[in-house]
Amino acid sequence: MDLALPDDIRQIGETVRRFVSEELMPLEKSVIERDAARGMTGTEPLIAPDVHAKLLAKAREIGLWGIDVPEEYGGLGLGALAKCVVLEELNRTIVPFVFPPETPNLHMLMACCTPAQRERYLLPYARGDVHSSLCLTEPGAGSDAAAVEMRAVRRGDKWVLNGTKMFITRAEDAAFFIVIALTDKEKRARGGITAFLVDKDTPGLQLVRPIPMIGAHRPWEVLFQDVAVGDDQVLGDIGQAFVPLQNRLGIRRLEIGTRCVGQAKRALEMMLDQARVRKTFGQLLEDRQSVQWWIADSAVDIHATRLMAYQAAWRADQGETDLRLESSMIKIFATEMVGRVVDRAMQIYGGYGMSKDLPLEFLYRVVRMHRIYEGPSEIHRWQVAKHLLRGRQI
Repeated sequence: MDLALPDDIRQIGETVRRFVSEELMPLEKSVIERDAARGMTGTEPLIAPDVHAKLLAKAREIGLWGIDVPEEYGGLGLGALAKCVVLEELNRTIVPFVFPPETPNLHMLMACCTPAQRERYLLPYARGDVHSSLCLTEPGAGSDAAAVEMRAVRRGDKWVLNGTKMFITRAEDAAFFIVIALTDKEKRARGGITAFLVDKDTPGLQLVRPIPMIGAHRPWEVLFQDVAVGDDQVLGDIGQAFVPLQNRLGIRRLEIGTRCVGQAKRALEMMLDQARVRKTFGQLLEDRQSVQWWIADSAVDIHATRLMAYQAAWRADQGETDLRLESSMIKIFATEMVGRVVDRAMQIYGGYGMSKDLPLEFLYRVVRMHRIYEGPSEIHRWQVAKHLLRGRQI
């Protein structure tokens, strides 16, 4: 069994690592300052717009664009494993920069788009010309996607959407939304949930407020009041959104796992730096057993998580679409792992680890979110047990 990365994937990982070191890490102090300055209600981006434009241009110049977008849509077509390697390197910094497009929505679009929707939505999104957001979570429905209450009712030749969506990421940047709504209250997940493509400027769609959150996130509350769309904006078949939605969420959970690897790797690098130079009571931290164990346990955690993510990504690249069990296991292990590693790093740095002079305080807040969005650990443990009790093998 050859577990070595293919040369093209290894090389793109090295390119991303240089990009992070040369272009992103110098921006970390600015990100921390902008985060502190925007306070409770500010929506200013953590990367200044002119700087972000330059980063995008540089990324395109060196070929870091559309990593897992199929070549037929203008991307590199390198697949899920390459995306894992890229995300691991990209998340060694707290600077919240991504290489377009933000792809979980891409996979749902590719699975469900009609030819007309392909031209109108998929291709501009795949090129990185526009952004999109998934509108799933509601005040009373988060991890339980089948519990959504937003209604889509047929009126004449239109579907009319009414309801509120919560914690919608990048809503202010989105040109269109993938909106999950209930079209049959009795069937729900078994034929009653439908996805719609809704343009941001559609009458009745309102961005109500940004929601102050821990970490770098500024998700939005989005209101739909008599938002009317035609049949040409139904994504997939009526009532059949639940399976492609779950597959889309599985891709996101795999990506979260590799983000956690990158974030934990950065924390471990900082732990090693501090252990080699800091003395307490005349002895270097690297000579203290407790610190050695923190370092060793962190390395084991990172290695195990990376292997879990790589194996699932490899299976995705072989054409497997049902990775629900694997993505749940990754989501549990990775998000809890990175919290442990960052916490150890903060402990090694002592007071400095709590300060905004270092990126650890910011990183600590960011990684805490991982255990909540895209399903909390408790839900995923239940899902893993359910799969195994039904006879699924690991």
